Amino acid sequence: MRLPVSAALAAIVVTALPASAQRLPTSVSPEHYDLSFVVDLAHERFEGIETIRVQVATPTPRVVLNAADIQFREVTIGTGAAAQKAVVALDEKAQTATLTVPTPLARGPAEVHIRYGGILNDQLRGFYISRTKSRKYAVTQFESTDARRAFPCFDEPSFKATFAVTMTIDRGDIAISNGTVLSDTPGPSITQHTLKFATSPKMSSYLVAMAVGDFQCLDGAADNIPIRICATPDKKDLGRIALESAEQILRFYDTYYAITYPFVKLDVVAVPDFAAGAMENTAAIFYRETDLLADAKSASIETRKKIASILAHEMAHQWFGNLVTMQWWDDIWLNEGFATWMANKPLAAAHRDWHVDVDEASENQAALGLDSLNATRPIHADVETPAEIDGAFDGIAYQKGAAVLRMIERYVGADTFRKGVNTYLQAHAYGNATSEDFSKAISSTSGKPVERILPTFVNQPGVPLLDVSIACAGGQTTVTLKQQRFMAGAARSEAGRWQIPVCVRAEGQSSPTCGVITDETRALTLPGACRSWVFANAGAHGYYRTAYPSDMLRAMAPRVQTELSAPERLSLLDDEWALVRAGRASVSDYLTLAEGYGREHSSGVLEDVARRLGIVGEYLTTDATRTRFETFTRGLLRPLFDEVGFAAAPSDTDDRRSLRAALIAALGTIGNDPDVAAKARAALDRSLGGGAPLEPTLAGAVVKTAAVHGDTKLFDALAAAAGRASSPEEQYRYLYALGDFREPALIDRGLQHALSPQLRSQDTALYLARFFASPAARGRAWTFLTEHWPALEPKVTIFGGDTNVIRSLSGFCDAPSRDAITSFFAAHPLPAAARTLNQTVEQINTCIALREKQAPEVGTWLAAR
Repeated sequence: MRLPVSAALAAIVVTALPASAQRLPTSVSPEHYDLSFVVDLAHERFEGIETIRVQVATPTPRVVLNAADIQFREVTIGTGAAAQKAVVALDEKAQTATLTVPTPLARGPAEVHIRYGGILNDQLRGFYISRTKSRKYAVTQFESTDARRAFPCFDEPSFKATFAVTMTIDRGDIAISNGTVLSDTPGPSITQHTLKFATSPKMSSYLVAMAVGDFQCLDGAADNIPIRICATPDKKDLGRIALESAEQILRFYDTYYAITYPFVKLDVVAVPDFAAGAMENTAAIFYRETDLLADAKSASIETRKKIASILAHEMAHQWFGNLVTMQWWDDIWLNEGFATWMANKPLAAAHRDWHVDVDEASENQAALGLDSLNATRPIHADVETPAEIDGAFDGIAYQKGAAVLRMIERYVGADTFRKGVNTYLQAHAYGNATSEDFSKAISSTSGKPVERILPTFVNQPGVPLLDVSIACAGGQTTVTLKQQRFMAGAARSEAGRWQIPVCVRAEGQSSPTCGVITDETRALTLPGACRSWVFANAGAHGYYRTAYPSDMLRAMAPRVQTELSAPERLSLLDDEWALVRAGRASVSDYLTLAEGYGREHSSGVLEDVARRLGIVGEYLTTDATRTRFETFTRGLLRPLFDEVGFAAAPSDTDDRRSLRAALIAALGTIGNDPDVAAKARAALDRSLGGGAPLEPTLAGAVVKTAAVHGDTKLFDALAAAAGRASSPEEQYRYLYALGDFREPALIDRGLQHALSPQLRSQDTALYLARFFASPAARGRAWTFLTEHWPALEPKVTIFGGDTNVIRSLSGFCDAPSRDAITSFFAAHPLPAAARTLNQTVEQINTCIALREKQAPEVGTWLAAR
């Protein structure tokens, strides 16, 4: 509603209601903001004074801004004697404030002056309060539409401007913002000091950053850019892995991009409460502690990879997102897809033993799985409301966006793609861009029809399926590829047409034959003699699924380990599993193919095999067949486990350590191997009792395996260990393991912890997800969630929490649970998770159909062994 009240006479509060579609008019646009904040941590509030220099395109008496949770105290427009007091009219639903003056503003420059107040909220969005056991902190998180909660602004990405921030804070605290500190002066009161920061480059409002508290920092530098890793004082020294990674990543990016790091410093700040994993604020990246901080002496390989990967993602945003920003949120993939694609490059350059190419193949498969649902969306999709915008931060924007970029990079060549990327960045630096701008840049640089190819993947939803067949004539092999849209969970496909870059490699060939499929069918003739099989996604870079005839799969199976790369092996197995879920293939064929992976030495590929075996064991076995399936799992994986052993060796590579962890987890949980379970429990008991610590990379697998088979004594020991842990990695390893226990009484105790104030809001959704992932706990967790929803809702409806909870419900596989989920969230809607709810229901339906059709096949296959 709109409330035309004079700002000079009364304070006006804009409350945070769900916003409807409301784009700001373009008749007035900002050029510069002067922002001054007085932060009162004790009372969890702030006072603000703001001047916005604007350009008026056409004469108007009105300036429309975004504002939420703001108390307007006084508003004037103009300077000196020409200043006019403005009347403020609020539209709470649209989160806007219309400032109206008696005399229309002339075309040209003008100034908007606002004095206002706000709250440091507890919702982990806008300008909010964060807590440790000893004190409070003030932190910002503005993406996507929450800068308006800290200062009235043109809160849309296309309204780029410069920002000069001044902060008055408690003496003894420091403040961090986008710019460097220009001055730090005492006052105005004896308990305060005031910091003035350098003006930022031109950027969008959601990239403004502020943090206040007693943060302490580790200092470093790369290419003459100062880098700081900051945290609360007790965790300062846990930033050393991050500092080393940030320095390496920045050096790499400075060699990849034609534009070197475009800002004057880089601060990376871990805060106690943070809804997202991290946020790429310009030159001031803010982080959840567990994703940035770790003990350099005891960090696992998984944690080291996570720290480096997220840093590389957020630092890539300094170019993709901050320097060049999408025009509107419908192209958020230009931020997130690019950063996901780019993040793997510095990791691969610095850590060859991490086998990042396998991680990329796994990311591709995650995107293909989501995009195969009816409830998918195009990469470029219309969004208007804050809830719709929040919902666009999904696997389609991140993983599919990155997968399509990898495919185009392979198609045009890495060096050419790099030139096109730099052309795009140079053309739009400090401005905004669209998908079309990017495709034009790559087309122009490469001379290839990227402008025709890319839109078929960006502007339409879904996954292409290539049916592969071969024929031999005249001593040559002709491969026929027929495209259609692949749909998960149904023995059918739908019409769809993509322009698909493909690369096909036949047995015995090192170099693939490539082409572009533009019609429904494309034939490729391979050089050399006739072949019995081909692999139609060479390098596993293509964004499509493949279907092979049974005879070709049988011919391929013995050669998988010797002739296919690790990413290709993962792609082959996952495509076959997708066909099983869609009803196009039998699970017996999949299990026969999976048997060839018992000696798989790539940890990433083995983890993928184990994940699918876990699904078979949970959903497709019965009481009559489960023991036999566990015996099969042990028989498949135990020889490799005996080869690598339980204990790490000094000569182990990173990947061999990860392989050992994957084997322990698979044998101890899916295979229910009593020997592995006993070894895991003994190692964990020794560690918790003060004996030899767990080998860092094995620790997660050991703790999970022990918990799955655990008792009350272990539950109590893990809960206590989580409470006293000194590093985030250790704390969350023990905390989340409480969701792995199978005894009902322990499950209930673990669930009760979700109501405790000791469990932070940022962690609640992920904590509950561990219970929903457990077959033993899933039903009890659903009852708990529904019975305690009034208490849990505020903790899980922070950014991303609602979608995490809804996504975790996809583990159900029965109609009554599906109907209960649908009914409950119809009565308790979560707007930002609406599409995720549709996807979850669809996945449950797929699981029901899969179980009905394939469970008997598993029994038959096992009986025939």
